[in-house]
Amino acid sequence: MPSTIEYKMQSAIEQLSDANSYNLVCHEHRMGEPLPSIEKLGKIVGIIREILFPGYFGNTSLRSNTIKHYVGVYVDELFELLSEQILAGLCFTCQNPEQVDMQERSKFAQSLASDFISFLPEIRRILVTDVEAAYLGDPAANSQSEVIYCYPTTRAIINHRVAHQLLKLGVPLIPRIISEMGHSETGIDIHPGAEIGESFTIDHGTGVVIGSTSIIGNNVKLYQGVTLGAKSFPLDEEGNPIKGIPRHPIVEDNVIIYAQATILGRIRIGANSVIGGNVWVTNSLPPNSKLVQSSAKEAGFNDGAGI
Repeated sequence: MPSTIEYKMQSAIEQLSDANSYNLVCHEHRMGEPLPSIEKLGKIVGIIREILFPGYFGNTSLRSNTIKHYVGVYVDELFELLSEQILAGLCFTCQNPEQVDMQERSKFAQSLASDFISFLPEIRRILVTDVEAAYLGDPAANSQSEVIYCYPTTRAIINHRVAHQLLKLGVPLIPRIISEMGHSETGIDIHPGAEIGESFTIDHGTGVVIGSTSIIGNNVKLYQGVTLGAKSFPLDEEGNPIKGIPRHPIVEDNVIIYAQATILGRIRIGANSVIGGNVWVTNSLPPNSKLVQSSAKEAGFNDGAGI
């Protein structure tokens, strides 16, 4: 007769092995297909950061006569790792894996990886504008080097610009993992689908949320706790949420949004506007607006709409 402990263990095994209990949370893996690796994706992000900002991340001893060698080594390693992880993402999300030619899919993954690497110079150019915006916009910043080394906004935006470009290339799953790695590291939550212009910065950063269909112009500054979110979205005939529709704000150029402001829905915040802290905005604002708590209540913007 089994002991009480053996009975409990066997009962747990039976319940956990019941298909009805795991059908929504189980991924049936096909032998020979790679699985996405958080560890390897973390290494990929580290390599990309070192390529984009040589001498700041990693252990490279930077000298002008050796930088080309180091960049070449890093790019080669990045290509191999990224090709593998893109392939893993493609395999993980495949609907009919038995019909897939793995050799062709591997070549496709390598093509996507090379396309991404070819865009790295442009990502660096844009990130330089982000670093400059953070430095110029913060009296406490003593140098651009301090912004790169110390500011969470730099790490979060690097991850976002990398994830966004991969998403634009059609890479599944991997962009979201990279963006959530940045979220975990910094407390800044930027969906890879968000479109963000140049010279973008987030002061302090903790608690910022930027939704997937947000569009942000150039020279925009956010403070901690800002939400660019969505209202409740419509349901289809079966009661399921309709996905893929634009539901987050458009923020035009030269806008400042202060701490804990909540901007909801597909509304437009006009260029050169300033939104004060703790304001709840669900209606569009014309260019050159200035909205603080008292004016928001008078204008009827604080209408209590839910996220």
